[in-house]
Amino acid sequence: MRKKIVAGNWKCNTTVKEGVELAKSVNELVLTRGAKDVVVVLGTPFTHLNSVAESVDRNRIQIASQNCAAESKGAFTGEVSVSMIQSTGANYVILGHSERREYYNETSEILNKKLALILEQGLIPIYCCGEALTIREAGTQNEFVKQQLDETIFYLTEEQLLKIVIAYEPIWAIGTGKTATTQQAQDMLAYIRGLIAAKYSKSVAEEISILYGGSCSASNANELFSQPDIDGGLIGGASLKAEDFLSIINGY
Repeated sequence: MRKKIVAGNWKCNTTVKEGVELAKSVNELVLTRGAKDVVVVLGTPFTHLNSVAESVDRNRIQIASQNCAAESKGAFTGEVSVSMIQSTGANYVILGHSERREYYNETSEILNKKLALILEQGLIPIYCCGEALTIREAGTQNEFVKQQLDETIFYLTEEQLLKIVIAYEPIWAIGTGKTATTQQAQDMLAYIRGLIAAKYSKSVAEEISILYGGSCSASNANELFSQPDIDGGLIGGASLKAEDFLSIINGY
C-alpha cells in the first residue's frame, strides 16, 4: 500500500533557533492532533538538520535535506555530502526541485549522480519534476515531464525505483497567481503513474508514492488528497506555520 506523505520544504527560511521552535510546534501538533497514517517530513536547511532531528519524535516525524552534493567527498568547498546529511539524522533528500534546476543549473546528469549517492547511502530521494508556464501553455507538459523522467529515474532498476518518492510541481502555479486545478494535478500524477507502469509494471506503479507540489493549502488539501493518484504533498510556504501545516496533514 502506498504511503501518504506530507513533506514541508522550508527553503531558505528560519534561523536555527526559529527552525527548532517551528519543528517543536509541528511535533506537538502532530503527536496530539495529527493523522496517524500520514508520514510527516520536515525539509530544513542544512544548518538545521541535526538540531531539528533531535527536537522531534522520530517515530512520527522524518527529516529531509533540501539538496546534496553530487560528490561523495573531497575538495568541494561549500558542498554537503550525502554521508554528512545522513550523520545528522536526516533520512530523506529533496532532489531536482525546480528552483535548483532554474537558479543553480542542475541538469539531469548532475541529478543522476546525486540520485545514485542518495540511494547508495540508504536515504530516500523525493524526486521533483514539472513544467514551466510556457510549456503548459504550449500543451506539451506531458512530453516535458516524460523527458525529465526518462533522463533520470527511469535509468533505475525496479528495486531502486521502489525506494523513491516522486513530487510533481507545476512551476507555473507556484507564486504566479495562477492555480492548477485539482483535475490538472490528478491528470499529471495519473500520467506519471502510467509511465511507470509502462516502463516497469503496474504493480510497481501502484507502490510508488507521488506527491503534488503546487500551491497546496489547508483549503484545498482535502480535495487534492481525495484524488486516486495523489499520495500527499510537497508543501512550501504553508509548512512554515505549524497550524497551517497540520491542517494540510489532516487533509486526509
